[in-house]
Amino acid sequence: MDTKSLIIETATTLFQQKGYKTVGLTEILKACNVTKGALYHHFPNGKDELLITCLHALKEDITTDIKVIFSKHPSTEDAIVSMIDKLIRSFEKDGTITGYTFSSIVSEMATMSEPVRTACSDLYENIEQIYYIKLLADGFSVEKATAISLLLTASIEGAMMLCLTQQSTNPLIKISKLLPTLLKNF
Repeated sequence: MDTKSLIIETATTLFQQKGYKTVGLTEILKACNVTKGALYHHFPNGKDELLITCLHALKEDITTDIKVIFSKHPSTEDAIVSMIDKLIRSFEKDGTITGYTFSSIVSEMATMSEPVRTACSDLYENIEQIYYIKLLADGFSVEKATAISLLLTASIEGAMMLCLTQQSTNPLIKISKLLPTLLKNF
């Protein structure tokens, strides 16, 4: 792995686990075993530029992963349950859900930095768009697909945050059972 990719991957994990404000450049440098010069070579504007790059990388990874899951299932209900099952397994294996959740970054930085807010917004919009397209394919109207894709995004992201704060998979397990029923009744 090249230096830039190593810095992005390491910083992304640290930001997700500890939050943007808590993680200092020294910690990132130490975890990557690179110099400050190497970091500033790739990210001349420092930590904010690195964060935005991390968010763009997350956007690609999360979007690709969700698209793969959704392409394997005939309905939104099946795809949602499969995706949530994957999140549950990840939490049970690792005790966290790095790779999918970025709410801690949003809550810390979205009101402080317009470029970060925009990067976070783009990621949420991509997730909603995947749900929206699948819902349209399931026969939902544009209006309902728009509303449901927002509901799914908020419910899943909220459940992930609750899992992290409660150190339990119960929130994801509950919505995994509830969301398919809600979709059938829409």
